[in-house]
Amino acid sequence: MKYHTLLKHAQAARKRSHSPFSRFRVGAAVLARSGKVYTGCNIEVSSYGLTMCAERNAIFKAVSEGEKRFKAIAVVSDLDHFTSPCGACRQVLMDLAGDIDFVMGTSDGEIKVMKLGQLLPFPFGAKDLPKPKS
Repeated sequence: MKYHTLLKHAQAARKRSHSPFSRFRVGAAVLARSGKVYTGCNIEVSSYGLTMCAERNAIFKAVSEGEKRFKAIAVVSDLDHFTSPCGACRQVLMDLAGDIDFVMGTSDGEIKVMKLGQLLPFPFGAKDLPKPKS
């Protein structure tokens, strides 16, 4: 799948955003190695800390459907510049998807692709946790 197509999925998801407080609509689309695409949008509540970002929404949906291996994630907002993921999303994506391609799109169709590791250098992960005692 070309990343322009993946961004179109993210754009469609963005239209379903529930962002009545910030009015900052974000859509994401995760491409699993199986070829299946899972989408998510940001969903806000009045207590911002309980809000769900589009990226986490999409990856959690994919994992809950049994996906374990991923190729890329695309993210788009209404801004005319690239939208990168928040720190929480970077950590969740690195833990669940690894160093996949992170595709950012602008409202006018420009695309930028980076490895997730570029957005989260020196990540904390399972390798950093103590081994369970047997």
